[in-house]
Amino acid sequence: MRKVFKMLALLIAATMLFVSCGKKEEAATTESGEKKVVIKLSTKFVQDEQTSKSLVRVAEKIKERSNGSVEIQVYSGGQLPIGKDSMEQVANNANWISVDGLNFIGDYVPDFNAINGPMLYKNFDEYLAMTQSDLVKKLKSKAGEKGIKVLSLDYLFGFRSMLTDKVIKTPADLKGLKIRVPNSQLYMYTLEAMGANPTPLPFTEVYSGIQQGVVDGLEGSLMTIYGTKIYEVRKNISLTNHLLGVSAVSISKTVWEGLSENQRTIIQEEFDAGAKYNNDVTVELQTEYKVKLEESGVKFNEVYLPSFNAETAKVFSKFPKWTPGIYDEIQKELKAIRAK
Repeated sequence: MRKVFKMLALLIAATMLFVSCGKKEEAATTESGEKKVVIKLSTKFVQDEQTSKSLVRVAEKIKERSNGSVEIQVYSGGQLPIGKDSMEQVANNANWISVDGLNFIGDYVPDFNAINGPMLYKNFDEYLAMTQSDLVKKLKSKAGEKGIKVLSLDYLFGFRSMLTDKVIKTPADLKGLKIRVPNSQLYMYTLEAMGANPTPLPFTEVYSGIQQGVVDGLEGSLMTIYGTKIYEVRKNISLTNHLLGVSAVSISKTVWEGLSENQRTIIQEEFDAGAKYNNDVTVELQTEYKVKLEESGVKFNEVYLPSFNAETAKVFSKFPKWTPGIYDEIQKELKAIRAK
């Protein structure tokens, strides 16, 4: 009899296990009835940098407006994978938002690199108008075909200029100067075209590298130059404005389409509003930092831009994966933008 009861108990336990395994786990929902989603956001910017602060603000507003149904967890300072590895998370349909340079979307749609090429824009407004052009809309559509939903291309952190001892006016003044650049083909080709000897170097080594003569100077935004105190070892900033510091915000297209219409609307609206807020603050900070740099003994020099424009136009033919004639297409869009 005991054997019968034992077999019966085992049968009941097996049946319960089968039913339990087959039962679909219910997704958590909020009071509004929407499924809750948690999305990790990865960015290279450290907590004290304005872009990072702006992203935290966006995440808070999204959580508030969605009644907690969308929680975006901001990981700053490279706590999670950044750059190429971060974009792979997006392309592989992770619950992930990447905030990084356009060049990482450019790994999937190369012409994204071209719209952030050298010496294109005179001010923020021209670039922001470009992101709304038909040309860029087509690029966003191509990114969608690769599984990437581009939420924004509009998070700016300033134009990049030269910090050296020597006053720079034309490309000839850069001849022979070793200028630190990020390890990027676009940056190296750009500085080479401008007349310099581009030298990749980790940013953490730049201060000592200048002191030891490894490099003669660097290129970067006013926010970077001031925030890192690199101005202590070089005192001339030549306003080449050769590249614009831009961050793109990207999410998996599959994840995006899995959200409710209300959630998508809130996320898009808040990232758009966040970009405007970020850029307004950045403009204010650039003005503030320029004054502080001058008070620290830094001199600002204007350059002869036509000479740099002529030389850097060559960069657009250096990338075989870029669409032939992309430079002319961008210039056509810029002409229309400036005519308005």
